[in-house]
Amino acid sequence: MPLVTSRAMLLAAREGRYAVGAFNAENMEMVQAIISAAERLQAPVIIQTTPSTLRYASPALFAGLAAAAARHSAVPVALHLDHGDSPALAARALREGYTSVMIDGSRLPLDENIALTRPVVEFCEPNGIPVEGELGHVGGKEDDLEDADDGYTDPDEAERFVKETGVCSLAVGVGTAHGVYAKKPVLNIGLISLLRRRLEIPLVLHGASGLEDAAVQECIARGISKVNFATELRQAYTKAVRALLLEQLEAFDPKKYGAAARTAVETLVMERMRVCGCAGRARD
Repeated sequence: MPLVTSRAMLLAAREGRYAVGAFNAENMEMVQAIISAAERLQAPVIIQTTPSTLRYASPALFAGLAAAAARHSAVPVALHLDHGDSPALAARALREGYTSVMIDGSRLPLDENIALTRPVVEFCEPNGIPVEGELGHVGGKEDDLEDADDGYTDPDEAERFVKETGVCSLAVGVGTAHGVYAKKPVLNIGLISLLRRRLEIPLVLHGASGLEDAAVQECIARGISKVNFATELRQAYTKAVRALLLEQLEAFDPKKYGAAARTAVETLVMERMRVCGCAGRARD
């Protein structure tokens, strides 16, 4: 089917108390793996790309890949700009066929974050494209940026942010971090419950790679509707390529090690979908 927006799938997840898995892709094989996993489990799915990935290959190229891969799939697939770093990139993604957009002003003071986010909503909304914002701070390394601080989302600020921007979903800071965890994170689970009660839009958890399954599931039970996975997919892809090349020193065909990496990513995505509880939800 054609690419769909993330709006309906996230609202259904919020209502059904499960989460949609959102998986970052870096190339064709990862796009194929993510959609194949979704088909096998009959799960709705979101494919994401970050600004650095879109500097490596254009939004048009990734939109074309995702649209072609999703065309013959019976499950809903959305293509999302993850951590959009400027209105210009958000607009470009919109023009090229992305069906969901994030604009990330979380490093800015609240007023500046609102001022950055609201215009993106204003040009996406007439086109039917939902926008994800971020409030609070997810530490660690994301894309080309690194931050040591983990700032929790303030519920009062969150209410104001959602009201004044009109975002369709909100990434929240509850103690997770991007990249590889140096130590076990301390999650503010109660904050998720509070935000779920005070906000009427789906909540998003960033920095899930490396979290224990039980921790992810507790976050979902408290009110998370979308969970992002990136680092561990890259790790699985690279590990599979490295293993094949070490075992087959004469191998030179990219299709061989690409296929091995694709299988590894597909297996991991299926595992994460089961943790999120979205398996079978494409039939709902």
